Amino acid sequence: MLSGGDTLPGLLREAQRRFPERPAILQSGVATTYRELWRQVLRAANGLRALGVQPGDRVALLLENSVEYVVAYYAAIEAGCVVVALNTALRGAELQWRLAHCGAALLIASARAERELRAMPSVRWRVVGPAELMAGDDERDLPLVAAPDAVAALIYTSGTTADPRAVTLSHRNLVANTRSILDYLQLTEVDRIVNVLPFYYSYGNSVLHTHLAVGASIVLENSLLYPHLVVQQIANTAATGFSGVPSTYALLLQRVKLAEYDLSALRYLTQAGGAMAPVHVAGLRKAVPQARLYVMYGQTEATARISYLPPERLDDKPGSVGIAIPGVTIEVHDERGRAAPASTTGEVCVRGDNVMLGYWENPVATARVLANGWLHTGDLGWLDADGYLTLVGRSSDMIKTGAHRVSPLEVEATVLLLGEVAECAVIGMPDEILGEVIVAHVVLREGAALDARRVQAHCRERLAAYMIPKTVHFAESLPKTASGKVQRYLLKGTR
Repeated sequence: MLSGGDTLPGLLREAQRRFPERPAILQSGVATTYRELWRQVLRAANGLRALGVQPGDRVALLLENSVEYVVAYYAAIEAGCVVVALNTALRGAELQWRLAHCGAALLIASARAERELRAMPSVRWRVVGPAELMAGDDERDLPLVAAPDAVAALIYTSGTTADPRAVTLSHRNLVANTRSILDYLQLTEVDRIVNVLPFYYSYGNSVLHTHLAVGASIVLENSLLYPHLVVQQIANTAATGFSGVPSTYALLLQRVKLAEYDLSALRYLTQAGGAMAPVHVAGLRKAVPQARLYVMYGQTEATARISYLPPERLDDKPGSVGIAIPGVTIEVHDERGRAAPASTTGEVCVRGDNVMLGYWENPVATARVLANGWLHTGDLGWLDADGYLTLVGRSSDMIKTGAHRVSPLEVEATVLLLGEVAECAVIGMPDEILGEVIVAHVVLREGAALDARRVQAHCRERLAAYMIPKTVHFAESLPKTASGKVQRYLLKGTR
């Protein structure tokens, strides 16, 4: 059975014991201490029991990043439930499908969402607001009676395909990944992060749990609409950390003059959620030279993190996503499922205590991804002689043009070397002769001008002929998930 330190609430309980008066969450200038956060978690956990929710029931959350979100998430696990955090942008049929799919017994939602949900037809789940859970004064601890591999959370994949699945995570998964990340980031109670990542996706989820586990502070900034305000918040709060996906950093580098802000307190920057272009890595290191930049790789199916590149290896391992996090093993397998030799491209496979239990109520998909003791990531890459991983791309994203296979990441990195380009996504489109041709979708920097011929000429100077985009499509923005990942499948309808 589990002990206190084997669950997320157990880690939070220990943090509040050690640092009761330290600020855990800061939002709109208001600080919630660890003592108060834990009291609210206990009140909410007892509130769930009072509502008749039983251990093992699925409790869904439809809340923006907030103290209420954190309280509801930890309370659900403390009460022995399975927490299901949902994308707050979901509406109508998509939302109802997820609630029905996970068999939610209760939905905790904001006041605005509550009104919409109560008006939905055929609602079978109870809808409550966070305040209703914490209305009582019962702060008794509820020891969790569960095995380490009991289900603790479901996370719906971020929708980079049109087939969202619920990744099923155990207590062991969540705690193991939290501890592994803490091992290499070396977070302590003096750290303070400004967070813009949604907690309902795995990257933001890991930021939340790692910082709360050590008594650090999380400053909530829920919008990148005004990026200069985010940077101002980093300066004003003397934040020691910041996390983002590639598009986050591209936006900050493009829209904000970082040198005009005092960012001297920044100790670490983390990046995951896709490959960051080398030009953006260089720009970030130049703008914030004292901060240690961690390039990372992960999947929701691995709870969050799989590998990281130690900042001191950025120069001698360019393009790599680094080594396996503590407790994780990475192999690259060939088409026969055997470990491939060093520097040979194959499918990235992973095993460790962070690997999911499977997909909720989807045994066919689970068997396909969890096979022979490994998580088959669907990503292509290669390991060098030192065990450092370089990704080539998703197997489903690889472009087959003529007799060649082209990684969109390589073409994107080349296009991004053009100073006028802010973002780029490369896809393959059907072609009767070649099978697929390469199409580049380009977002220009504000006020910049560029035409397709120049983009193609630039690529022609740096890439093989078969890698040059046949078509360059200019757009105001790229379709992305709420976590900032480009949704390539949505670009397939535009050529």
